[in-house]
Amino acid sequence: MHVLYVHQNFPAQFGHIAAHLVKKLGWRATYFSLGRSGRHDGIECIQYRTTGGATENNHFCSRTFENYVWHADGIFQALRHRPDVKPDLIVAHAGLAASLFLRELYPDVPVIGFFEFYYRVHHPLSDMTFRSDLPWRPNEAAYLRARCRNAAVLLELQNCQVGYSPTVFQRECFPAEYQPKLRTIFDGIDRAIYHGRGDELRPPIATRGPRTIAGVPVPAGTRVVTYVSRGFETMRGFDLFMKAARLISKQRDDVLFLIAGDDRAVYGGDATYLKGKTLKQWVLEQNDYDLSRFKFLGTIPQATLAEMLAASDLHIYLTVPFVLSWSMMNAMSCGAVVLGGRTAPVEEMIIEGQTGLIADFFSPADIADKALKVLADPDAFRPLGKAAEQMIADRYSLDASLPQMVKLYEEARQIKTGLESPREQAKAVPRQVMAGKK
Repeated sequence: MHVLYVHQNFPAQFGHIAAHLVKKLGWRATYFSLGRSGRHDGIECIQYRTTGGATENNHFCSRTFENYVWHADGIFQALRHRPDVKPDLIVAHAGLAASLFLRELYPDVPVIGFFEFYYRVHHPLSDMTFRSDLPWRPNEAAYLRARCRNAAVLLELQNCQVGYSPTVFQRECFPAEYQPKLRTIFDGIDRAIYHGRGDELRPPIATRGPRTIAGVPVPAGTRVVTYVSRGFETMRGFDLFMKAARLISKQRDDVLFLIAGDDRAVYGGDATYLKGKTLKQWVLEQNDYDLSRFKFLGTIPQATLAEMLAASDLHIYLTVPFVLSWSMMNAMSCGAVVLGGRTAPVEEMIIEGQTGLIADFFSPADIADKALKVLADPDAFRPLGKAAEQMIADRYSLDASLPQMVKLYEEARQIKTGLESPREQAKAVPRQVMAGKK
């Protein structure tokens, strides 16, 4: 079987399954993205380009859709010049309307859509309104735009034969009438990278000597708390983490905070309200922090990140009701004790007292209180990390996810699109007209 993948990034959510199909099953995989060309892990990678996009002349609410159309056009133009690409199945990121124009090239090829998120406005679990504690609120224009952001996703829901979402929470964000078309299949954690190391990187407190973690010297006996986010933003609770970390640092002088990620906003509208500041700058201005206790690492390689998580005594993860971060699952896979904020996507993965701990998302005091209990005796809480690692291995690892994905592909391949090719439709028109004259 020949599978055509379409996603603006590589490898993103599709790279692992594509490599598996090529190496283990002997299938052919072609991957169209903005940033990679050549052959990688047996996958033929081809770049597409966008030649336009939204400008200030576009209505504020339609700019996202305008950009999606240019992505769809870039993909279409690139593929129309590759007649040798004749897929049996298309797998596309639905958030970009990536497969929408491909019906004109491959009318009989089934499409699987990857559906990551559906935006909801004025909803109890809306990512826009959840942070009611912030000193700012989304403005009217943000609410209006949110009502238009699902346009491409809705078109892809109609266009595809079947789709999937990584978690139950994400699937249930979509309108009820479309949920029967969607399955829940997690992306898959690469256990070859993200796995526990026992006492090798996280030795017992009583025998813990000096260590180096992610290039940072860590004194003997020091407890390590980790936090990971692509960007420092309120949607991922960076401000609440820092407040909790400050409370922890006031209570214990043997804790070091290792923070991976960049000082930028990837999700959400923080930049709209911070008047040129980053969220990190804004947070540090609110209180006094002993910055010698905080090590900001920036973006680090996966192998380094995995070692850091495997060495962590406590990993704190916070998110509004939104797409669940791989970082939380990676931390669990590395055997870290994870303390998560109480929101639906987190509680889907963490069972309090069994696979991790849950605190009040909005309460730095509650987060700090539960963190301090772990840090008082990290060894006593290690069974939580081991149980979390086992859960990932059993249910959310690549070994667990790949068979589900292959089954989805094979079943989708049997679904008839029910569409005639444009040429056949054109030929059919005169016959229909003539039939009407008889």
